[in-house]
Amino acid sequence: MLLDLIVGARPNFMKIAPIIREIEKRRATGGTLNYRLVHTGQHYDRNMSGSFFEELSIPEPDVNLNAGSGTQAEQTSGIMLGYEKLLAQKRSDLCIVVGDVTSTMACAIVAKKMLVPVAHIEGGIRSGDMAMPEEINRIVTDSITDYFFTTSETANDNLRKSGVAEDRIFFVGNTMIDTLLHSRPRFRKPEKWDELGLREKNFIVLTLHRPNNVDDRDNLKHLLNEISDSAGNLPLIFPVHPRTRKVITDNGITISSTLSLTDPLGYLEFNYLVERALAVITDSGGITEETTVMGIPCMTLRNSTERPETVTMGTNELLGTNPDAIAPAMQKLLSGNWKKGTIPPLWDGHTAERIIEIISKLSL
Repeated sequence: MLLDLIVGARPNFMKIAPIIREIEKRRATGGTLNYRLVHTGQHYDRNMSGSFFEELSIPEPDVNLNAGSGTQAEQTSGIMLGYEKLLAQKRSDLCIVVGDVTSTMACAIVAKKMLVPVAHIEGGIRSGDMAMPEEINRIVTDSITDYFFTTSETANDNLRKSGVAEDRIFFVGNTMIDTLLHSRPRFRKPEKWDELGLREKNFIVLTLHRPNNVDDRDNLKHLLNEISDSAGNLPLIFPVHPRTRKVITDNGITISSTLSLTDPLGYLEFNYLVERALAVITDSGGITEETTVMGIPCMTLRNSTERPETVTMGTNELLGTNPDAIAPAMQKLLSGNWKKGTIPPLWDGHTAERIIEIISKLSL
């Protein structure tokens, strides 16, 4: 059985890495599953080098569709054309897509039209915010998916409400957490640790990249000022997304002396910081999952989340996008009153094993 594993951006590789490792482990003992790692080329990242794949313990992609950048439509069409040609040359038995990027939706559509079954890892999650391109990708992908591998009961309920039959929903856990737990012993201290004289539980990690937080100069300035002011003298480490850095640079936004901007960090270095931070402030979804498992307080600068279990069970709090919400949350953190949180069910590092066990028994 040949499985196509579709990836288009860095988070996809983190979600698919445990699947690759589990297939390889089974093949070493006579397993019959084979895979083709297909990188759509949606994001070109200069850090997506051999060292990155080595960090995740996975091989280089078998195929790169080189879709490149462009508008949503240009990127979607480029991915679809490339994947259609690949399937025409050699058809797979199952197309496995992960997450919610453009590549997820585009390859699911192509596979389905070419009569290749589709499995969606992380199916069923919803933010309820149709202004997010990712939400559209999730809904479209799930509307044509055959097999759903879910991270939570909330995702299961979302699928049931949309009419998905119970026998197509498999609650398996979170492959992102598989990668986190597999990598945790190998977290690596970044150079900035010694350069800045950081001490454990005495600094805050910040990430911002969503348009409603960073595209407006005045809003971004207000956010950064509120974060710096409310954190007092605590160092703030800010690995800066290129989109955010451009706004800061083009508009000459003044940065507080306690706020240290760095280039984006590798997976092992970034999570070394997160694990040792007092807290994380972010507008990312995936980071809220990692902080929940590592027990790190997390403030999310968004109005909604597709990962509500990080709030109801974990260490995450949804602050919204109003900068004025930051100071009360920081006061709660610094007074030692942040909630402890628990780890959601099946976020145990064995999700890929469950997924591959199920796939190996499917009649395709």
